[in-house]
Amino acid sequence: MANFGALIQSETPVLVDFYADWCGPCKLMAPVLKEVKDALGDAVRIVKIDVDKEQQAAASFGIQGIPTFMIFQNGEIKWRASGVLSKQQLIQTLQTFMKPAS
Repeated sequence: MANFGALIQSETPVLVDFYADWCGPCKLMAPVLKEVKDALGDAVRIVKIDVDKEQQAAASFGIQGIPTFMIFQNGEIKWRASGVLSKQQLIQTLQTFMKPAS
């Protein structure tokens, strides 16, 4: 997690997925996140954080239910949601933070 602080300072939106291996809804989200990454490519970063292995990180962001998703940009939390989300919901949300193609 040492690079996390530097990673979220990026102008590129960073979608963070707080999950656990034993979590059924988290498992449902794995292929959805892959589809989101395939659709948006390098315009976004997706980071998965296992709440069991990174308990301090989960606690510092007040994660109480999983999956929880957060979008960081320029070091700030821009958006947060918990539960199963659709590919379209995630793409539309991420697009609001992406720089327009020039």
